Amino acid sequence: MRVARPAPIGESALGLTSAIAKTAVEGTELHLGPINLAGDDQADRTVHGGPDKAVYAHPAEHLAAWATDLEEPELTSTGSAPFGENLSTFGATETTAHIGDLWHWGDAVLEICQPRWPCQKLTVHRASARVGPLMRSSGRTGWYLRVLRPGTVPTSGTIDVEPHSAGVSVFDAHRAMLDRRLDDRDLVERVAGLGGTLAAEWRMPLLERLADAVA
Repeated sequence: MRVARPAPIGESALGLTSAIAKTAVEGTELHLGPINLAGDDQADRTVHGGPDKAVYAHPAEHLAAWATDLEEPELTSTGSAPFGENLSTFGATETTAHIGDLWHWGDAVLEICQPRWPCQKLTVHRASARVGPLMRSSGRTGWYLRVLRPGTVPTSGTIDVEPHSAGVSVFDAHRAMLDRRLDDRDLVERVAGLGGTLAAEWRMPLLERLADAVA
């Protein structure tokens, strides 16, 4: 588990502040509040953080591919948080994790609510113009979770997952957002049809796209 407070990143001329450079948590447990883990924060909550981006998880299974794609062998180490993730997980990827899955983590309950699409700060953090386009093209996005019940969570160990009945994967949501021409309208409708389970930031553009197609 990793957290960070906002701090300057990149060259000073850019004037960027971010909490993307996360460091490992000391101790065996931590409090998870409604919008973030204790010790974690975001520099600009108008575009980062908030209830639908309380915790960011990224599959450790992807690290080898990232190390190859970015030509950074050190990324194979699970001790790092190269994409600003709070959790580096084993056992689930975007194709097997679903929007609406409930995570029972310590005393807390969380819900997967959207994939992650990167911004400029990831580019600066990784010092790579390729990382953002690669994240979108590969679908190795990880996912955000909202907190349904705050509580004390362990810094390592297992998380019990309660699958959502709709079976719409994180990768399905990612593909739907990429489908600007509605080439797979059924998929876009399925993803948008999740209602409030899917974060509004993700759901509203899909609904608008479907409405424009009808008009």
